[in-house]
Amino acid sequence: CPALPGTEFADVTVETYPLGTRLYYECDSGYARRSGQYLGIRCQSIQQVASWVYKEFECIDEKILLSTAPTMELDFTQKPERKTQSPAPQKQENLSEFDQRDFCGPPKTIPHASLSLNTQYYVGQVLHFKCQSGYDKRPPTSGTRRCRKVNGKIIWTSLDMRCTNDS
Repeated sequence: CPALPGTEFADVTVETYPLGTRLYYECDSGYARRSGQYLGIRCQSIQQVASWVYKEFECIDEKILLSTAPTMELDFTQKPERKTQSPAPQKQENLSEFDQRDFCGPPKTIPHASLSLNTQYYVGQVLHFKCQSGYDKRPPTSGTRRCRKVNGKIIWTSLDMRCTNDS
């Protein structure tokens, strides 16, 4: 899709990602991944349903990571909540059957990590816009844009909202 047109005073969120999308987590400040672990995820078709494929990784407090005390390391890796982290609810019940085959929902949240921003968008992808706090004087205050192919040309649909701080 072409570069996303600028939208003043609005935050953008993405709730669906097409097959083949790769996203990367970044550990928060003060945390680091274990050596050799991979922070990337990929949207793939698994039994005809688009699903995120995760490699096992965790972001660990750098003080613990640098520690040479084996008991601290052992205690940390045995915390059960790290292994049983439940995935973020995938909003796939709202997706059509077509979308469930071709688009993954939001990736799960990982403790002490955030997703690096994805700036590449694909045909069929929908972006959600919401006015930032203090800039929502005129309704509607949220809207969507979809990347579509129209007459062989790839375009963004128009956004039917405007965020302003005018009184």
